[in-house]
Order: sequence, then C-alpha cells, then structure tokens
Amino acid sequence: MPRRLRLLGSTSGIGDCPTLYEDLETGEVLVQGQAVTDAGEVAQLKAVKEGEGFVVVPRRLLADFAPRTAERTPEFVPQEQINEFVNDGFEHTAWRLETRTGYLTDQRMPSYEEFLRTGDTAGEVGHPWFRNVRRMTGNGKRFERVRLVDDPLTTGQRYLLACGRTNVVAGEDIRCMWRSDAERLGLNLWDFWLFDSRTVARFHFEGERTIGMELITEPAEVLRACQVRDAAWHHAVPYEEFEARVPSAE
Repeated sequence: MPRRLRLLGSTSGIGDCPTLYEDLETGEVLVQGQAVTDAGEVAQLKAVKEGEGFVVVPRRLLADFAPRTAERTPEFVPQEQINEFVNDGFEHTAWRLETRTGYLTDQRMPSYEEFLRTGDTAGEVGHPWFRNVRRMTGNGKRFERVRLVDDPLTTGQRYLLACGRTNVVAGEDIRCMWRSDAERLGLNLWDFWLFDSRTVARFHFEGERTIGMELITEPAEVLRACQVRDAAWHHAVPYEEFEARVPSAE
C-alpha cells in the first residue's frame, strides 16, 4: 500500500524540489531533492546499503519546515549500558540533576540505616563509585550534580546532604537548589545524566523506585537538558555553603 503523504514545505516553486513530506501513518519524513550521484561524493558516505539514495537540500528547508516535536515511547536500556558512560564512556563531563524527594536505592544502603540511627553518616566510603570518580577526575574529567531540595528537607534529602561530603572528597562538584527556585525558573523537574552535552540518560520512576532509564541523543532533547543544566548550575549553591545554611533536624 502506498504511503499517504502530506506536504510540509518547500523552498522552491510549486511542484519543484527541494521539499519535505510527512507520512500520515508513521510520522516519518520524506525528503525530495537533487540526487547525489558523483562517485567521489558517495564514497565519503558511511555504511551505504543497497537501495539507499542521497539528496541535497538547503539547510533553510530543514530549519523552516522540519517537525520540531515527535511522539516518543521510552526505550529503556539496562543499567549496565548507563554504567558504560559513567565508568569510562564520556570524554569531559558527566552532569546529573537529582529531583526526587527520596530514592529507594539509597534506602537499601547500609549508610542509610546508620543515618536513621545517628542523624549523620560518612556514606559508603569504600564503594567502587568513589574509586571510579577519583580515577576519572584524576584524568581531568568532571563529575557535577545539582540536587533539588524541599523546605523542609525530606529524610532522603537529608541523607544525601550528609553523605554528599564523601562525594565531594572523591572529586565531585555538587550544588544544591531549592525546589521552589527551580519551579520559579521553569526548569524541567526530571532526573537525568548529561554526558558531554551529547547524550542524555533519563530516569523513570514509580514513586521512589527507578523503573527504567533511556538514552536520548535526539538534538532537541539534548539541547533542552543543556539549557536546564546551565540554569540550574548558575542558580544552585555550592555544597559546603548550602550545608552550612540548613538547620539540623529537630
């Protein structure tokens, strides 16, 4: 059955190319343009398969008429795939936004029980995470976080504030930000890692339980994460300064 197409726009005359069309059933975009047939140019293209063709279109055609949004169903990836980025898969910066009132994974740590008993904790000092952070930061890479906190802080947020000292000693740069300030600035309040301003690892939750993570490389989503990072990093308070401001729990 032939595709049902809708004209999105063209930078040339009516019925001429280059032009963009949308498949009404799948949302896929078809591009009409001048065919690339020069053997030297085709040889520079990567992983060319039989039956594939190539066309040239003006940049303005994509800027003016390409769809800006898309319906996406999250494709969850195994934790190990995210770990590949965290452990050695980024070149410069791993940046994290933490937005939850608490995390089930934290509550399963021995240091969480210590915190509930004493009101303080040194965190999991010997955990492999901190050895990895020291190794990576020693090689010039950066681990940075912004943690949103409520007023008053939840138990889970107080736990992270307490064991954050261990993160900082290992080499992480952590800042904290009141949730009310984040909402006032219109920041997206979802958890993610951002690697090298190129790849987003977005967390999905049911309550405090992580149910999945997805890797996103779609440029508009990555740009949105970069904008959130820039605003949050600018307005958040360095860890030591924020910790000194927060009164102890009664």
